[in-house]
Amino acid sequence: MKLFMDTANVAQVAEVAGWGILDGVTTNPSLVAKEGKDFQQTVLEMCKHVPNVSAQVTATDFEGMKKQGDEYAGWHKNIVVKVPMTVEGLKALTYFKSKNIRTNTTLIFSVPQAILAAKAGASIISPFIGRLDDAGEDGMALIEEIMDVWMNYDFETEVLVASTRHPRHIVDAARLGAHIATMPYDLFKKLPLHPLTDSGLKKFQEDWEKVQPKAA
Repeated sequence: MKLFMDTANVAQVAEVAGWGILDGVTTNPSLVAKEGKDFQQTVLEMCKHVPNVSAQVTATDFEGMKKQGDEYAGWHKNIVVKVPMTVEGLKALTYFKSKNIRTNTTLIFSVPQAILAAKAGASIISPFIGRLDDAGEDGMALIEEIMDVWMNYDFETEVLVASTRHPRHIVDAARLGAHIATMPYDLFKKLPLHPLTDSGLKKFQEDWEKVQPKAA
């Protein structure tokens, strides 16, 4: 499973990319606004660290998405154009597919939406599980349904589990066979940790110190 970071903070991307496990980045207008940095510069800086950077269009009509997506794709080969799951977005997906421009369809909340995006040529679809959980639904149940459907067909579209909130979301995404999981920086920082690892390392160090020769 590929691991992406959901952020617009270049320093965070550089840090986790240094671990050797980061496959991509997802951004959105809210994340970019939070950082307060230039959008193009931010995206290009992240492209130095990972081969996939999803840059979201802000237009809501087909012509606007087409114009923005063409522009973004021209900035760098690592950019994936991110479009919303709307009828206009489906038109944009079809256009970008014809131009061999990679795409990520965001704000997926149902299996029918996932199927339509895949048929329109999306490279990636992003079901938002955390937001479904917040609304009283079972976000992971949606991932399970989507992966069941994907088993029946030859969709090339990768399923990206978005809006993850805790390590169990990542475990469940992997168990269900999702292709990608994206997560915020704080969640990435939790994944390498376990209290038994910490206590075990501490014990190893203490035992090692006991057998070291004392300084004269």
